[in-house]
Amino acid sequence: MESLARGGTRWKRFAVVMVPSVAATAAIGVALSQGALAASFSVSGQQFKVTTDRLDGTGFVQYGAIDAQKGGKQVPVAVSGFSNAKISNLCQSVVVPVPVFGDVSLKLAAGANGTPVEAKNLYIDLDQLDADATFTNINIGVAAGSSSKGPGMHKGDKADPGSFAQEADSATLTHVKQQAWATSAGTFKLSGLKMSVAKGKHECF
Repeated sequence: MESLARGGTRWKRFAVVMVPSVAATAAIGVALSQGALAASFSVSGQQFKVTTDRLDGTGFVQYGAIDAQKGGKQVPVAVSGFSNAKISNLCQSVVVPVPVFGDVSLKLAAGANGTPVEAKNLYIDLDQLDADATFTNINIGVAAGSSSKGPGMHKGDKADPGSFAQEADSATLTHVKQQAWATSAGTFKLSGLKMSVAKGKHECF
């Protein structure tokens, strides 16, 4: 176990609480469609889906938290934070039900022209992730409030600083599919951004 905690570690389709996310995508989508700009705000009732070919992140931390919806319902999430992240071939989609009219889908794409999406101080709240993941110098079981490798706990999160967390110098995810509730970033640069709105369900996966 010592070699796993201190060296490079590779897991495939690992449990949600033990894998980082592709956080960057949601910042635009949530802001446009639901208004949930950070985990410290009330989140909407719609989750969004994200796919990406590859995410290269440095300064990683992950811990458990609770997101509160506008109506008061609470949902458990895994919060993944990156100090810096580069994301290739990004797709993010959200389906919003509209009374009488039906479902409306908002889909965003970026980073598919050879120039990846770039983000700093990136956080995402997710409850489902499928990916191949490689961590460098990972520590599992640190206290969330004592992590030192990533951006630290997000201000305003409903999370216990003494609860279970993990951290790593860097993380690489490939073939990513995820479902999330909210995200935020200090800066978020999207190259080749394309957005479409259409009636019906048109999701990334």
